[in-house]
Amino acid sequence: MDLILGKSSGTDSGKSPQKHLRVKALKPPFPLKDIAFQSGLSLATVDRVLHGRDGVRKTTRLQVEAAVAELSRLYAEATLAGRRFVLDVVMETPQRFSNAVRAAFEAEVPGLRPASFALRFHVAETMSERELAAILTGIRRRGSHGVVLKVGATPAMASEAAQLMEAGIPVVTLVTDLPHTSRLAYVGMDNHRAGATAAYLLGRVAGEGSGKVLLTLSSARFAGEDEREKGFRQVLGERFPHLQAVTVSEGYGVDRNTGRLVSAALGDHAEIRAVYSIGGGNRAILKAFREARRHCCVFAAHDLDEDNRALLAAGEISFVIHHDLRQDARSACQLVLHHHRMLPAEFRAAPSRVAIATPYDDLG
Repeated sequence: MDLILGKSSGTDSGKSPQKHLRVKALKPPFPLKDIAFQSGLSLATVDRVLHGRDGVRKTTRLQVEAAVAELSRLYAEATLAGRRFVLDVVMETPQRFSNAVRAAFEAEVPGLRPASFALRFHVAETMSERELAAILTGIRRRGSHGVVLKVGATPAMASEAAQLMEAGIPVVTLVTDLPHTSRLAYVGMDNHRAGATAAYLLGRVAGEGSGKVLLTLSSARFAGEDEREKGFRQVLGERFPHLQAVTVSEGYGVDRNTGRLVSAALGDHAEIRAVYSIGGGNRAILKAFREARRHCCVFAAHDLDEDNRALLAAGEISFVIHHDLRQDARSACQLVLHHHRMLPAEFRAAPSRVAIATPYDDLG
């Protein structure tokens, strides 16, 4: 629907002596009379615009372009009416986060009418690559309109996602990413920027005293967490060189495993005085500090799940970096619809913005 607009002649008569640039013709898949009715213009005027003829006002061309865009939306809605789409959500993540994601999708899909989505969740706190591969292979064989994926960025998972794409099943990665050749799109916050934001705020609050910051990852396999760590370390080194980062990983956000790793780190590093929890398990982290009789002056966390809301309200963590999971859910569904040509070609999913929650926010 792109137009190359010429100089306005001030008339639709075509008799202006002014020269015009050549105008690219529109070729919309709608009857001429529908465009005329939608734009409020005559059939003859619409015909001149669609064929790229000279002597047409710029405002008239814009009216036709707007009418075509509106008809595209209306036709898409009519096509969507009664369609039922199956969306598979596959996540290896702690239950507190999978619960938050499930709630976000279930809150958003009713608002996507007239399209109807059936959601199938395949989630566990830890899964082997063989188990994940079996789930994804089953989805590919059974069929699906789209897959939302939160798994480790390993060659095996990239291969499974690529096979889904080759089978015509779009893959949207959530929170943590895979190579772009293996998926349709990524939804979620910019993880490098989130880590940088965490370092900036934590460093300002921690003050000028030297010490160490404990970074806790659920697993190094998750590309999103890796990006958060890189962003954090970069800003910490540039702006707060008196603070050193210590990383522990492979607790998978599970309280028992995370607590054990943190206890060991506290025993090895007497200088740890702050925490950036990238992968969760925050109750266990706080318990490890209490048991070691150590003070945590700043605690930065991710995601407004049920646990973090309670800890934030109680003042046990300093701030939470989060983004709108409902927006992510909506974007994922829209990307699937766009892939199946159920949304206009020019559709673009809105990016997720990094937000900060403090104990003084009304979290509902």
